[in-house]
Amino acid sequence: MSENLDFLGKLDPDDPKQASQQIANKLRAAILTRRLAPGDKLPSQPDLAARYGVARETVKRALDLLRAERLIVSRQGSGAFVRAQTQRAVELRPHIEASFERPHVTIDFAGFSGETLRDALAEALDKVRVGRLAPETIAVRVLISDMTVPMALPARAETQADDPAVRERAERITRRAADGIIDQVAELGDLGLIRSTTVEVRMHRASPLFKLYILNGEEVFYGFYPVIERTVSIKGEPMAIYDLMGKDVPLFHYAVTDDDTSHGTQFVEASRQWFDSVWSTIAYRYDG
Repeated sequence: MSENLDFLGKLDPDDPKQASQQIANKLRAAILTRRLAPGDKLPSQPDLAARYGVARETVKRALDLLRAERLIVSRQGSGAFVRAQTQRAVELRPHIEASFERPHVTIDFAGFSGETLRDALAEALDKVRVGRLAPETIAVRVLISDMTVPMALPARAETQADDPAVRERAERITRRAADGIIDQVAELGDLGLIRSTTVEVRMHRASPLFKLYILNGEEVFYGFYPVIERTVSIKGEPMAIYDLMGKDVPLFHYAVTDDDTSHGTQFVEASRQWFDSVWSTIAYRYDG
């Protein structure tokens, strides 16, 4: 790659971070600011090594960090490329299933109803039933909004305000999903297929604006709920509401790496701390 690489900057000798982390930070910034667009080929390892005055092994470690964060993908014989789907939805189901390959499975979810989690869990649990997956323990924590109290969202579009009838509809959706998760996981314990299964559901009084999944404390999937206006049936009558759309929203994936200072590691740790802080303070037990 012979074009000007000045936008990648230089290493800072006074920066305490390792050279590989500095290189990863500069490449990440170029990707997120679209100086390197989805599908673009990254400079070769020799070009990057020459630019930064480091060994190729140092560059390789930097690229490994970005690969773990799913920002780049390597193609044998062709080099490394910016992942074309960086801004598209990450499919949750295969990651849920992969998390069940561990002996001890933990899943934390925070969001609106947990419908996506319920459906993704169903496939993994079916594989446990037929013996294709065999974890020893499963522990699920679900953190959802309490739709029995006034909320900013969902809301009646006409008044742009809280409406008990709108919340009643949302509460039914929330309870269906939460009860489905509880029943699905508990059934495996009752059948003796899993040594220990626990599902805890807690509620809080904040409107849901994003969804968060934490798998085995090592992977995070994060996405925003778009607010849209749509017409639904409430008590048999059409009503325009401002609703939260969770299905098929882009989920951004972060994973723990060997580098404690990596973007993925820090995001996962911050997500865990946020979840635990809400869980242990303002959240209260769900009475299904």
